[in-house]
Amino acid sequence: MLITITLEPESDSQLDATALSHLLRKRPEKLQTFELSVGKAHVFYPEYSPQRTTAALLLEVDSIGLVRSKRFRGDNGVLDYYINDRPYTASSLMTVALGNVMRSAMTPVSETYPELADAPLPLRLEIPVVSTRGRGGDNLVRRLFEPLGWNVEQHPIALDEAYPKWGDSRYSSLTLTGNVRLHQALRQLYVLLPVLDDSKHYWVSDDEAEKLVRQGDGWLPEHPERALISSRYLAHQKELVQTVDTLIDDSTLASVANTEQPPELDHGNAQTPLRILRAEAVIKALKDCGAHTVVDVGCGPGALLRRLLKDGFFTKILGTDVSARSLEQAAKALFLDELADADKQRIKLLHSSAVYRDDRIAGHDAVVLMEVIEHIDPERLGALEDSIFAGTKPRNVIVTTPNSEYNRLYPDLAHGTMRHDDHRFEWTRPQFSTWAENVATDHSYTVEYRPVGEEHPTAGSPTQMAIFRKATA
Repeated sequence: MLITITLEPESDSQLDATALSHLLRKRPEKLQTFELSVGKAHVFYPEYSPQRTTAALLLEVDSIGLVRSKRFRGDNGVLDYYINDRPYTASSLMTVALGNVMRSAMTPVSETYPELADAPLPLRLEIPVVSTRGRGGDNLVRRLFEPLGWNVEQHPIALDEAYPKWGDSRYSSLTLTGNVRLHQALRQLYVLLPVLDDSKHYWVSDDEAEKLVRQGDGWLPEHPERALISSRYLAHQKELVQTVDTLIDDSTLASVANTEQPPELDHGNAQTPLRILRAEAVIKALKDCGAHTVVDVGCGPGALLRRLLKDGFFTKILGTDVSARSLEQAAKALFLDELADADKQRIKLLHSSAVYRDDRIAGHDAVVLMEVIEHIDPERLGALEDSIFAGTKPRNVIVTTPNSEYNRLYPDLAHGTMRHDDHRFEWTRPQFSTWAENVATDHSYTVEYRPVGEEHPTAGSPTQMAIFRKATA
């Protein structure tokens, strides 16, 4: 099962095609292998030059493992689950690989090429085998992809090349070319591959409706085949299709679903969601540190900023994020244009990255990294430490991150998975402590740990917090 993504600029373009590797956040110099619930995914670059760069995602499906897994409908003993097309045809199994391996590229954010992350690019997608089956499948590929700006080349695969009179099979090779944003191209594949196949190889539940709305951000609401896409993606479950229509048509819910930081699992106090407990814990920690001027790094759409602005204890507030769209959402949520002059002087939003030094955020009492570090690739954590602890050098730094030991208490979270598609890692309490102690030692801070949310006797709290204070001489 294979997909290739090619970036080939025009001959007179100044665009360097090797930027593709940075946008995908996958290194070109080696084969990278990822263990997945459906098999093994490999990422490699068949060609890599400034003129033309191609990235390949190859999925080796573990057919026997799928048969044995109840999650993938392998408990009914039907021979079809051993002998079928799933190892070869791009389908919902490939979307599992896309969602796990390419999830960072499915957001309009890039630290290296921020100007390209949300810009149309000359892309070429090639899929050797797709399936079109089920009702409404006539000319389906063109109906799905052409309205999205793709030029479609579809070549039917013969049922048997030795017997041409038998005609074509339901399988085709597919090539898509067009000037399309990379993150939207990947999201379109994520949704439309199982739509073409008209099959999901796992149980479709309520959360699939929210996933469809999130992945369809920016292209699904206006698609002429939206009804067909929703029906096929959701295994023809009418109630879920109605849920999608409601979510899309309700602008408020759609806005929430399309943020860069979608709602996470909540747990702890049954009356108070974890996200609120976390924000309250951060504000208490800031006050305990006597921090009147605060930088919220990775502020997203402004959940913490709204609370800080309402509290007169905080005299100067700065929100930063690498996503310009998140900053726009934060500005709307804060009603910046309507604030009184005194409040306008208290708060400011700034486009900035957590992993690059920025003198504009220096001089504040505290820096907050609330649910930020787990969104950064582990190999980039050193850059974050340099940016915040060595570059900015605030008197206080407050960090919160999920406690992976607590994940087993979430009934809807599959074993071995993380709470959010964009998390690069989730640490146990000892892992978090080891990282924090090393940072504190390297940069002359002391560190205090606090639980956030209801504590379990053995699993601890759902969120863990570290409070770094600059050591005095």
